[in-house]
Amino acid sequence: MCIDNCPVIVYTMQSFQFHPEIDAIAVVCLPGWNVILRAYANQYNITKLKWVFDGGDSNQESIYNGIIGLKKVGCSDNDIVLVHDGVRPLVDSRIISQNISVCKQFGYAVTGLACKEAIMELVDDRVIEIDIPRERLVRTQTPHTYALGTLIHAHEKAKESGITNTVASCMLVAMTGVRDQHIVEGSEKNGLKLTRPQDVDLFKALIHSEPESWMK
Repeated sequence: MCIDNCPVIVYTMQSFQFHPEIDAIAVVCLPGWNVILRAYANQYNITKLKWVFDGGDSNQESIYNGIIGLKKVGCSDNDIVLVHDGVRPLVDSRIISQNISVCKQFGYAVTGLACKEAIMELVDDRVIEIDIPRERLVRTQTPHTYALGTLIHAHEKAKESGITNTVASCMLVAMTGVRDQHIVEGSEKNGLKLTRPQDVDLFKALIHSEPESWMK
C-alpha cells in the first residue's frame, strides 16, 4: 500500500535508515516481492537494506527465516537484532536507541506501554474480569530486541518443544523459559499498526500533524 505516494514499508525502513546505530536492514517478505522491495530501496535511497528473505506461513516462521538468513550471510551470534513489524511505520529514534541500550545492558528488550484501559477477557461472546491490576498489564509493541544467538536458540528450543505460531518474539522467548525481559517505553504513535482501513486514516492524520508549540 502507498500512502502519499510512498509505500508503507518505506516509511518503516526510513526510521531505521536514518538511525545512526543501525548498521543494516533485513526485510522478510512474501516470496516474489523481493525485486519490488529492492526497487523501492533504490527509489527512496534505503542504502542500509542489505538482505531480503522469504517469509513463512506464520509470524514465527517468518522471523525464523529472517534470523537463520542473517546467520547464513555471516552475522555474529552477538549482533543485536531488532525485530520490528513492517506495518508499524511510526517507530521513532528514541525507541530504537533505548532498545539497543537496554539489550546491551540486560540481554533482552521489549517495547510496550502500560495499560490505561480496563482490560477484560472475552469468553463465548461475553467479557469477564481479569484478576490482574491494569498497572501490571503491558500492551507490547515492537521492536523486540535480542542478540542473534539468543533469538536462534529460543526458536530452536520452541521447535523442540512443539511451540508454534507464536504472535511475537517476546512471547516465544518467554515461552522458552526467559522470565526477565526488560521493557522499553513505547508510544501511542508506535502503537499504530496498519491492519484496518481506519488505521490508514489515523496514519495520514499523524504524518501531516504539527506538534503544538506549548506542549512538552
